[in-house]
Amino acid sequence: MKHFFQHIRVFIFRGLLAIIPLLLCVLAVQLLYVLIDQKVIGFLNNFFAVRKIPGLGILLLLIALYLIGLVVSNILGHRILKLLESIPQRIPFIKTIYGLGKQLSQGLSVADGEKQAFQKAVLVRVSKDGLWVPAFVTGSIKNPATGEEFLLVLIPTAPTPASGFVFVVKASETMDPGWSVEECLKAIVSVGIITPKEKGVNL
Repeated sequence: MKHFFQHIRVFIFRGLLAIIPLLLCVLAVQLLYVLIDQKVIGFLNNFFAVRKIPGLGILLLLIALYLIGLVVSNILGHRILKLLESIPQRIPFIKTIYGLGKQLSQGLSVADGEKQAFQKAVLVRVSKDGLWVPAFVTGSIKNPATGEEFLLVLIPTAPTPASGFVFVVKASETMDPGWSVEECLKAIVSVGIITPKEKGVNL
C-alpha cells in the first residue's frame, strides 16, 4: 500500500510539472487579452467605433510600438525623445519613477539583436581552486609593450544581467564555454535554473 501511494504521488507531481508551462501560457494569453487587447479597443472606441476582434488590440499596439521604434531610431526622433525625457526629470516624484523605468529599459536592451552590447559569453577564473563565473565580453585591449590581450568583461549579478561589475582580465584567464549570449542571459536571469546546453566544458 505504501508503494502504491508513493507511485500515485510521484506521477501526480510529474503531471503537475508537465501542465505548469501550459497553465502559464493560458494565463499569459488571458492577461494579454484583458489588460491590453480590451483596454486598447476600449480606448479607441472613445474616438470611433472599432469592431471587437480578439487580438486586434494587441496587433494595433505592436504596430504602434514598431512605428515608435522607427521614429526614435533616427536622429530627429532621438532628439524629440531627449526633449520629452527632460520633462519628467524636472518633477521630483515622477523623476524617481522615470529613473526606475529607464533602468528597466536599459536592462532589457541587452537582448536587442541590433544593439548587442555583449560580444560573447565567457567563463572567468576567480580563484585558483577552480571557481569560475559567467561573464560577458564588452571589449578588448592589448598591452602595447608585451602584446598580451586583456578583455573587458561584465560579471553580472543575478537575476539582473544588466548590472554587475566591470573587470579587465587576461584573456588567458577566461574560457569560452561555447554558450551564446542568449543562453548565458537565460541562465543568469533564472538564477541557474535554466542551464545552457551541454557543450562539453572541461573546467
